[in-house]
Amino acid sequence: MNKPLAAVLTASVLLAGATFSHATMPLQKKAKEAGFPAANCLYCHAEKMPKKGAATYNERGDFLMKMKEAKKAKEVDVAWLKEFVEEKK
Repeated sequence: MNKPLAAVLTASVLLAGATFSHATMPLQKKAKEAGFPAANCLYCHAEKMPKKGAATYNERGDFLMKMKEAKKAKEVDVAWLKEFVEEKK
């Protein structure tokens, strides 16, 4: 195998292994459909592009994660946002 081909294959494998959190896009779409102003990931996350396994959450996201844990749900349900009360600052 020649070196340029090996380098391309190695880079392809590394890029394929770099996973971003794609699960938030369907959730964002569901939130918009439910009438919530979820313009981007910052609606529930503390960063613009959260990475899977390394995401941090804002107050709304923390609420959803606590609800997921309390309900022993497999994934977050955007309908829970109806119960969320934002803290006044």
